[in-house]
Order: sequence, then C-alpha cells, then structure tokens
Amino acid sequence: MASSVTGTGSPCGACKFLRRKCASDCIFAPYFCSEQGTARFAAIHKVFGASNVSKLLLHVPVADRYEAVVTIAYEAQARIRDPVYGCVAHIFSLQQQVCGILCILLTHNLYRYICFSFFFSIFFKHIYHRS
Repeated sequence: MASSVTGTGSPCGACKFLRRKCASDCIFAPYFCSEQGTARFAAIHKVFGASNVSKLLLHVPVADRYEAVVTIAYEAQARIRDPVYGCVAHIFSLQQQVCGILCILLTHNLYRYICFSFFFSIFFKHIYHRS
C-alpha cells in the first residue's frame, strides 16, 4: 500500500474526494489535509477540475504552491457564490467601502478645516483691527 504524504496513512482530502488511493508523490497531499481538505477540494474541483489544478500546481514553484492553493480555493468559493463575477464582486465591494470611508474622512477633515479657518479668520480680524 502506498503511503500518503500526509503521514497518517489516510488519503489526503483531494484523493478522498476523488475516491482514489493517495500516492506518496500526490501533488495535493501537502495542501489538502484529510479533515477539512475534502470540502475545500470539492469547491476547487467543481470550478476548475482536478486535472487542471494539478497541471497548474506543477508549473508553480514548490515554495509558492501553498499560496497558489489558498488563492485557487478562494477563487473557487467566490465563483460558487457568484458565478459571473467571482472574487471581483468582493474586490468591488471592498473598493466601495474604502471610497465610503474616504468620503467620511474627507468630509470630517473639510469640516475641521472650515472650523479652523473660520476661527483663525475671526482671531486675525480681531488682532488686525486692534492695532
């Protein structure tokens, strides 16, 4: 029996989902643990397909694969939630929130500037008219 890379003897989450034996050189094993990996891989498989993801991971340097898997998983979840826009919908929402906060800050700073200017205009008029 080929042992899996997970070291527990049980197949990784991807192989468990695909119902296959987890080989010692399984590309998915380091990134999809036996417990939560199955559900995470299910979304990735549904959106991108196992074959496409394995080919993609083979082209990514080993040091960068974990981040690639996290990114692929995020995009897969976003595509399931919003098939048209995917993660772009979330990015757009965050941009709208940033714009709203900037408007509030600019309004607040403008108000402070007006009050500050008004105060100093009165102060300097008072000093200027004294002399």
